[in-house]
Amino acid sequence: MKTKKFFTSVVFRGEKMWVARCVELGVVSQGKTPSEAKKNLQEAVELYLEEMEETPAFFQNPKIETFSTTLA
Repeated sequence: MKTKKFFTSVVFRGEKMWVARCVELGVVSQGKTPSEAKKNLQEAVELYLEEMEETPAFFQNPKIETFSTTLA
């Protein structure tokens, strides 16, 4: 049975291509148009999630921390 999951994407113009990033997973893709970038991101996320299912030990107990930086 397939489960539908929802993710957030941020799409922005890079130097030559449109870039799409999945906020929750950190997966990134690109395309010639915003819609192509988002379509490519969807495919990349699906592949990423398939990999997670095949190697679950790699993704168990991730350490999530915050950090700070100073801007000039």
